[in-house]
Amino acid sequence: MSEEYILTLSCPDRVGIVHAVSGLLAKADCNILDSAQHADRESGMFFMRTQFAGGSVSRSELESRFAVVGGELEMQWQLHDAHHRPRLLILASKIGHCLNDLLYRYSAGLLAADVRGVVSNHPDFEALTRAHNLPFHHLPVTPETRAVQEARLLALIKSESIELVVLARYMQILSPSLCRALAGRAINIHHSFLPSFKGAKPYAQAHERGVKLIGATAHFVTEDLDEGPIIEQDVARVDHGYSVEAMTSAGRDVESVVLSRAVSWFIQRRVLLNGNRTIVFH
Repeated sequence: MSEEYILTLSCPDRVGIVHAVSGLLAKADCNILDSAQHADRESGMFFMRTQFAGGSVSRSELESRFAVVGGELEMQWQLHDAHHRPRLLILASKIGHCLNDLLYRYSAGLLAADVRGVVSNHPDFEALTRAHNLPFHHLPVTPETRAVQEARLLALIKSESIELVVLARYMQILSPSLCRALAGRAINIHHSFLPSFKGAKPYAQAHERGVKLIGATAHFVTEDLDEGPIIEQDVARVDHGYSVEAMTSAGRDVESVVLSRAVSWFIQRRVLLNGNRTIVFH
C-alpha cells in the first residue's frame, strides 16, 4: 500500500490556516485526497482533517515541517498513518446486541480496527467472543472489589496498548480516576431517553408515557455520567401499537447502529473534541 496520512488539527481561527497546510503539502509533493474544515465562531477555534498521499519526503520530515507551522499557528495537531488499525477493547455485561454487532462488523472486515478482546463482568458472552477468535476476559466486580477490578482492567488496557475502549452496554459506572485515565479514548452508548427516563427499565417508562420517538446516543466517557461530548445520535419512530418488547427491540437496533458509527468515525480520525462538544467530519 502507498503511504497515506491523516492530519487532524485545531487552533485559534485566523486567516491563512488552510493555505499554510495545503502549501506545506504541495511543497512536499503530497496529494490531498480528502479535506474538511470547520471554524467555530463561538469558541473562535478552527478544526481540520486532511487525508493525503505521501510525497517526496519522509514522515519524520513531514512532522518536522508541521511542527514549525503548528508552532506559528498555535496548533494542536496529530499526523496518523491512514492504514493503521487502532487497537480496540470492548466492554460488555449481560445485554449483547451492541457487542454482537461490533464483533460481526469486525469479523466481516467492516470495522478497520485491531480488536484485542472483550472484557465483561459476567461470563455470558465468552462463547460468542471466542467464536470470533478473540480473547475473553471475565473480570467480575462488586462494590467491595471495584478498585481491584478497575486496576486489572487498566493494566490490561496498558499491556495491550489500547487506543479505544468501547462500552457496549457495559452496565457499570466507571470511577472518576478510570474516566480520567481514558479521557478522549472511551465511547459509551445509551438510550436517548436520558434524562427523561432514568433508572431501570427505560423502555417500559417510555411505553407508559406513550413516546413517539426512541433513540440512542454515543458519547465520550467522562466523570459526569452520560454527559460526555456527543459523537452520534439517531432515532426511530414508534406508535401506540408497540409493546414494551417491540419498543425495546427497535431501540436496541438504533443503539447498535449509533455505536458502530461512532466507533468507525473515531477509527477514521473523524472526531475532534471541541470543549464539551465534538466536531465530526463525516
